[in-house]
Amino acid sequence: MTRAAICAGLVAIAVPAPVRAQSQQRLERIEAQINALQRAVFPGGDDRFFEPEITPQSSPSQPSTPQVSTSALTDVLARLDAIETQLARLTAATEVNENALAAVEMRLDTLEGQGTVRSGSTASNSGPSGVIPIPDDDEPLGFAEEDEERELPATTETTAGNSAQSGPSPARLEAVQAIAKPATGDAGDDEYVYGFRLWDAGFYPEAQQQLSLFVERYPDHWRTTYGRNLLGRAFLDAGNARAAATHFFDNYQDDSTAARAPDSLLYLAESMIELGDTRRACIAIAEFGDTYPALATGRLADQYGSLSGRVDCE
Repeated sequence: MTRAAICAGLVAIAVPAPVRAQSQQRLERIEAQINALQRAVFPGGDDRFFEPEITPQSSPSQPSTPQVSTSALTDVLARLDAIETQLARLTAATEVNENALAAVEMRLDTLEGQGTVRSGSTASNSGPSGVIPIPDDDEPLGFAEEDEERELPATTETTAGNSAQSGPSPARLEAVQAIAKPATGDAGDDEYVYGFRLWDAGFYPEAQQQLSLFVERYPDHWRTTYGRNLLGRAFLDAGNARAAATHFFDNYQDDSTAARAPDSLLYLAESMIELGDTRRACIAIAEFGDTYPALATGRLADQYGSLSGRVDCE
């Protein structure tokens, strides 16, 4: 019940009808003024002071269903397929590498086992044996008996010894001294680079001495595999294929995964060709093809193909 109704009821009880009607009008006017005063004091009709007569009906909210983008889902599936393909390739490559490493280990075990056993004069050339035993300088290289008496060319070591007795010429000394030795702060690298410069200039005996010094002093340097390979080349270029073969074989046997081990294996085959040992040359070439298939079709493809064409391997 509103205040106007209550007041009207009280007036109806207490006063006569004419007075009651007049009072009713006054009450309504006062009520209107009060309402106007309230609106002036509280403009805007804030719900905190005036209860709205009509309130909007709130409709129950519908749960929204997340929309999945077809293109995004397709992209995720494509990426998953690509990842699975890559994993399959990596798995296959890992298995191939493991088999290759196992084969290399077996070969190295064979090399170590048979490299120390020499057949001597009873050795027979029965074809490739799968190993590349390189004898010492004073041991035969396994030629047939009718070839063992063949005179081999003079070695560079003998030539160097005779040259040492007579002494190098002043012009050669001056030329060697003109080759600068680097000083980069890495003593091992400086020694190797100096040996390389001597070899590149054609001073093979000096390069042999310098590279031998480097390999002896820095056996664990990252350049050691380069030094051993280049040392073999210094002997090979000087005409001493026997000594060259020893250095090439040692570099390959010491660590077949080293940077210049594949190169040394091919140069070992070339040394064997120079010495007329076709059997060991074929073994080295076959060993290279089995151990380094990627290099046989990549960086060393030309040298590999050239050596393969120089010998007739069954």
